Amino acid sequence: MFQRFHWNRLAAQFFAHQFSPVVCAVESGAGAAIIPAVINHGAHRLELLGEALFDYRDVLHAGDPDVLWAAWEMLADFELPLFINCVEGPENWEEFQCDEFARAPWVEARALTEQQFRSAHSRLARQLRRMQRRGVELFQYSGTDREVVRHLYRLKCEQFSGDPDNLFRDERRREFMVRVGVAEAENCQVFALEDPAQWVVAGLVTFLDGNMRRFYTIYFDPQWAMYSPGVALVYEVTARSLAQGVGCDYMTGEYPYKLRFANASRVLYRIQASTMELRAMVERRTQVRIA
Repeated sequence: MFQRFHWNRLAAQFFAHQFSPVVCAVESGAGAAIIPAVINHGAHRLELLGEALFDYRDVLHAGDPDVLWAAWEMLADFELPLFINCVEGPENWEEFQCDEFARAPWVEARALTEQQFRSAHSRLARQLRRMQRRGVELFQYSGTDREVVRHLYRLKCEQFSGDPDNLFRDERRREFMVRVGVAEAENCQVFALEDPAQWVVAGLVTFLDGNMRRFYTIYFDPQWAMYSPGVALVYEVTARSLAQGVGCDYMTGEYPYKLRFANASRVLYRIQASTMELRAMVERRTQVRIA
């Protein structure tokens, strides 16, 4: 979903104060390639669109590899180093330095039924029942319920307000997620455990991406921590997804609860190249093509 045009266009608009898009597109009779690059002016380097909000980054390429290298040649002319986190699979990056960055745990629906999953994690079902006895209910919204999404990200901001690594302290990022939710509409599904006063005990923003549900943001109210409301909500949404034959991608971060739920994972990579290394790779490919 991070390769969709409207996600990338919104990212270019929302973060233009610190990133200048330098999207390189090359097409020939033998193939096509797009590198959705930006110049990060603060770090003085090349990255990909999406700021810190995109996982599973990649270039888009089909056909002749030389078409992709023609696009890299355009970027090498900026004389800047390259730095990218969260690249899924090194297929398009064989000549680059690829270091393991993180793993993304996920649940493969073909290998697990709803009942098997519920049986393996019955303690969380009890936690949900305990909250229900206190009047907590599970509600579902879509991305078009923009005030729900906005409120959830405001709570996420406040949850770790003193943490400099809290992505959603930045109002631009919060509003970006609101706009993405509207654009995705029914493909953005928001789940919330709410108490009788309609206070959000836990909230989860997900995106349907083909036959996979991406668990993008999870929030819980620390006052309800004894009930593990965030983990219980992830459990319930996972079980419901499996009942629909939909897999669940918990995305970046190997938290213990994700590892308990998951039956698979994927490796994500960090790509780095100095200015000289990027230029040398381009020149080496050019010499091979001429030969």
